[in-house]
Amino acid sequence: MRLYLDNGDMNRKWEKDMGVFKESNVTIGQVAAAAGVSKTTISRYLNGKFDYMSKETRKRIQSVIEQMNYHPSNIARSLKSQNSRAIGCVIADISSPFSSILLKGINDICNASGYQVLFSNIDNQPDKELKSVQELLNNRVDGLIINTTGQNDDVLTELSGRGIPIVLADRCIAEKNVLDTVTTENYHVTYSCIRHLYEEGFQKVAFFTQGNRRISPRVIRYEAYLNAMKEIFQLDGSRTFYRFEENDAEDCASQLTRFTEQFPEERLAVFCVNGVTMLNVLHAMQRHGFLITERFGICGFDDWGWASLIPPGITTITQDSYAVGVQAAKIMLKRIHEKKRAAPVYIELPNRLCIRGSTDLQAAKKFVL
Repeated sequence: MRLYLDNGDMNRKWEKDMGVFKESNVTIGQVAAAAGVSKTTISRYLNGKFDYMSKETRKRIQSVIEQMNYHPSNIARSLKSQNSRAIGCVIADISSPFSSILLKGINDICNASGYQVLFSNIDNQPDKELKSVQELLNNRVDGLIINTTGQNDDVLTELSGRGIPIVLADRCIAEKNVLDTVTTENYHVTYSCIRHLYEEGFQKVAFFTQGNRRISPRVIRYEAYLNAMKEIFQLDGSRTFYRFEENDAEDCASQLTRFTEQFPEERLAVFCVNGVTMLNVLHAMQRHGFLITERFGICGFDDWGWASLIPPGITTITQDSYAVGVQAAKIMLKRIHEKKRAAPVYIELPNRLCIRGSTDLQAAKKFVL
């Protein structure tokens, strides 16, 4: 078989022993035969039902579809023709204030444009993410806004390649500029925060995180932390990396104790990868008698209103998750209505470092509740 262009008109054709197939006469049976699978398997693939289907099989099917230029009345086409005026939204963890505010931004824009939002919470679990995507597609949503776990990149890319509008919110996939993405700037603001700790005289900085390590913002923040520790502190940050199980208070307390006992005479700070992690660390500090003092500081991502109220004020990196949701929804609506698909966009919204008394002695002295 070979792929070629006919008379420069860019209409792709596919040659096989039985002849040349054009877009107008290729059938699902011919695709199935070329891929070496059943028509049922092709149908399941086209509808995003990847249960019990290996990655190799999916790749083979996608390759044949592209070579034969097969454009069936598949899920992507029916989405646009039916125009359900519903948008599917996959949220990693709705219990997180970041996620609930993100969802509100999405919902406000979609509702104002006459679209309903069907959302699914996946508890940061890749399997639940796949299942939710399948169920939303079965409900004929016009597109998907996804707060991804980062472990289904190939599936999301395949679905987008078949014409299904997909926008990633907050979290990106490994390869940029493949899917529309709206996120926040994570690297430089993390680096700046670690530099601030050095300038305030802290000698060791721990990086605290929980759960899935492959989530893109956490990966980027950890990379910035490692580089800042190496370039500013002249230390190996991987030696002060602490990960506890999702919302496991005892595990968090154990990791915190290990950090403080490892460096009993030095001035220490904890950098928390997100707001949920910070809440866990603060609870562990309270239960075990750790105090925010001149010798022990804490800081990290997310500011949901309480950071300025906890004495002496918690240093945070503020993210506008509502704005992320708004931008993601606007891009989705644009994709649904455009006649010719444009190149994917990658948008980073700014974050802001808010320095307070938990890492700044002068600010601590001025703290007033």
